[in-house]
Amino acid sequence: MNQKLLLVLIAAALAIGGCGGSDQATEASSAKSEAGHDEGEGHSEPTHVALTPEQIQAAGIVVAEAGPATIRETLPVYGVVAPNAERVRDVGARFPGVIRAVTAKIGDSVRAGETLASIESNESLQTYSVVAPLNGVVTARQANPGEQTGDKVLFTIADLATVWVELSLFPRDMAKVRVGQTVRVSSNDTGVNADGKIVYVAPFGSSANQTLTARVLLDNADRRWAPGLYVTAQVTLGENQVPLVVRNEALQTLENNNVVFVHAEEGFKPRPVRIGRADAQLSEVTEGLQAGERYAAANSYILKAELGKGSAEHED
Repeated sequence: MNQKLLLVLIAAALAIGGCGGSDQATEASSAKSEAGHDEGEGHSEPTHVALTPEQIQAAGIVVAEAGPATIRETLPVYGVVAPNAERVRDVGARFPGVIRAVTAKIGDSVRAGETLASIESNESLQTYSVVAPLNGVVTARQANPGEQTGDKVLFTIADLATVWVELSLFPRDMAKVRVGQTVRVSSNDTGVNADGKIVYVAPFGSSANQTLTARVLLDNADRRWAPGLYVTAQVTLGENQVPLVVRNEALQTLENNNVVFVHAEEGFKPRPVRIGRADAQLSEVTEGLQAGERYAAANSYILKAELGKGSAEHED
């Protein structure tokens, strides 16, 4: 849901109060007054945004509780998904002969021991089966009925239950990366994220692009990671336990200050905070917030926009 659509939804939800008779109109007027829009209060600036649970849900605002978490020191890199070469097999004929039948095509999922083709041996004239050596997907086929097998590869089978992510490292980062480190892999196109471990760091660089390769082993049982696609990654260099964090998307800027919209009884109130260490998902709060306080952790920009609308109406 984009920003424009969310703002339209929240505006529509706020307008509902004026369409249900005098009681609802009175409630809407009261809510408006609570949000700092009452002209009888000396034109004071709005201090909070009052929303019903239904309005919060319609706007997609997520409320979370501030508390301790782990801040990761990370190294951002780029990579590409590749088949796990240790789980790829080329399949040929055991004995030269004529291909009599082919039962598998590119893209088929096969089980270990499943027949892929039937071959009539040139010497014995007996027919035998070529079978899949492992569970996987047929990624290549060079077998058609009537052809001689020769010594060529007839099928390639890839087990995609795990994949490799080949990361490109600049030489300056070589000393920071080692086998065993955790890596968060992300696809900007699909929004999918997953954690894996570095299983290999190349001892030699590439003269073509002046980079080194680090390899991440990634679980792919649900087939979310297609070989050949580009990804971004965050290599975890270190971890620090901090007593209080908020999600990065909770942070907004008001009057050059970082603020978090705290969820109180009267509504969402912007609270100035001081930020310490941060990573790609979380930011440490060193001042302005207490553990256990609830805050708008997602789509908080809608609250900032509503607060700004209240200020504009006041000026008018």
